[in-house]
Amino acid sequence: MTTFTLDDLARIVAERATAPATESYTAKLLADGPAKAAKKLGEEAVEAAIAAVQGDRKNLTAEAADVLYHLLVVLQGADISLNEVMAELERRTAQSGLAEKAARKP
Repeated sequence: MTTFTLDDLARIVAERATAPATESYTAKLLADGPAKAAKKLGEEAVEAAIAAVQGDRKNLTAEAADVLYHLLVVLQGADISLNEVMAELERRTAQSGLAEKAARKP
């Protein structure tokens, strides 16, 4: 079992975001603006979904890692911390998913 966490990845993304775009893929994605990072996140999410439908466990694992990385890059660009996202998840899990969805305003 690994000891690597999403917090570790978020820290690495934050560090690499400050590097020159010529030296860091993370910095390059962010320098190209939010649309570029969001597009990459979408592409990786589609690839993960396809791997899931195909039952391709190895590829789904790799694509899921890409999705998590690109999501953290998008969050970094929007100045939203992983902690904020986790707090929202914690708030939502205080009730069932069906009750939470029903409580949302249209």
